[in-house]
Amino acid sequence: MTEDEATYPPLNTLKPVCDSVWIVDGPTIRFGMPWPKMPFPTRMTVIRLKDGGLFIHSPTPLTEGLRQEIATIGEVRFIIGPNRIHYWWIPEWREAYGQAQVWLAPRIREQAGGRIDFAARELERESGYPWDREIDTLPVTGSFMTEVEFFHHASRTLVLTDFIENFEPDKLGRPMRLLAHLGGVLDPDGQMPRDMRLTFAKEKPALKAAVERMIAWNPKRIIIAHGRWYEKDGAAELKRAFHWVL
Repeated sequence: MTEDEATYPPLNTLKPVCDSVWIVDGPTIRFGMPWPKMPFPTRMTVIRLKDGGLFIHSPTPLTEGLRQEIATIGEVRFIIGPNRIHYWWIPEWREAYGQAQVWLAPRIREQAGGRIDFAARELERESGYPWDREIDTLPVTGSFMTEVEFFHHASRTLVLTDFIENFEPDKLGRPMRLLAHLGGVLDPDGQMPRDMRLTFAKEKPALKAAVERMIAWNPKRIIIAHGRWYEKDGAAELKRAFHWVL
């Protein structure tokens, strides 16, 4: 099993999800314990606002072909780093789209060191953003990081990052499959990774309230950054994935 087999080809190209929503599947990144490190397939979400502006969530590599495709659907307006470990390709997007606003979850600068050396705004509240009329924003804070969740009302699309990971067994070798099972992130029962849960141990009431709010949005679908995403029954998938906190 190679890292390429863990991805979701074709890569680095827009894939329509529904009206005004696309995903882009990117390459794998290695992340986790010093050994073994797990290959994480990456995924970006693109939402087109009513005025044609594009909301770019957790950017993947900006290839020339992808840049040409992006130009056909709208103008890059907002570039989003949704938690402290999802920032790697933001600098190249910021260089390519200097007119766009960069919005970062708390502690990204701390994690990135000198890689984020430009002005950016912080995602630290639930409202007061330029996209408020179309997309709800929900920061959820644990001891290690804040992950910021987004809900696009028109399409009923919930965009998570690492709060649910859902690795398909057939895309993993046997050691990684066992690791995903032990971590609680193996499809069809992908959940918040067990090590991440520990970082929310002291904030369980706030996490529960955040999950209940996401369920109340009644999402039709849930897009996640790693693994198989959920094309239907979004609210039911939230109840399943977060049964341990509800």
